[in-house]
Amino acid sequence: MSNVDPSEMSRRQQMVATYRMAKQVYPRTGLLLLATFLVGAGLGFLLFFFVLPGDGTLALVFSIIGSVMVGLLALVIVFGRRAQSAAYKQMEGTPGAGARALMTLRRGWKTDQVIAFNKQQDLVHRVVGPPGIVLVGEGNPNRLKQLLANEERRHARVASEVPIHTVIVGDGEGQVPLPRLVKHVTKLGRSLRGAELTDVLGRLRAIDASRPNIPIPKGPVPTSMKGMRGQMRGR
Repeated sequence: MSNVDPSEMSRRQQMVATYRMAKQVYPRTGLLLLATFLVGAGLGFLLFFFVLPGDGTLALVFSIIGSVMVGLLALVIVFGRRAQSAAYKQMEGTPGAGARALMTLRRGWKTDQVIAFNKQQDLVHRVVGPPGIVLVGEGNPNRLKQLLANEERRHARVASEVPIHTVIVGDGEGQVPLPRLVKHVTKLGRSLRGAELTDVLGRLRAIDASRPNIPIPKGPVPTSMKGMRGQMRGR
């Protein structure tokens, strides 16, 4: 994938980049999208043709327009899911994949990549949002337990009244698979609101000021679809 920030791309560039990424992982993406559009348009035509009152040329025209709209809607939905799945597949197994997924969280969330690590390249990221503080670990689960425990104590010193959640990314028992990470984090509850969130972020700066500069792992981020959805909404 290109290293260009999706937010700096035009609508066309975002869509092309997203399609290429999906096609690289799923070579039959083009055929799937074509089939999706044709099936959606066909069903849409039947729906509008038999539901709309009247007959003749006007009814036919409205049915065709409606079928195209239904086909495009189905295409966009399937394209979005396929592109997101492709992005996660590209990220799985790469250092910092969890952090890059968390960067897609919307307004009201603050993600800090690699706030802690060890020689074995186990990583801990931090998300601050409505649920409180969420510490997300990537790497060996056994080593991460100690790393996460250390960070939990460190954060509790400056934000003892704030809920602190710990999550380990992975496919094992008690872990959260990468494709479900963002959804899992957003469903942890709601403990902080606007002013409280700002206050917590201010207190956490004291911890961050003492940390060394850490090189952030780079890789594909599923933000191209996020950017494309924003463009489609008329951002």
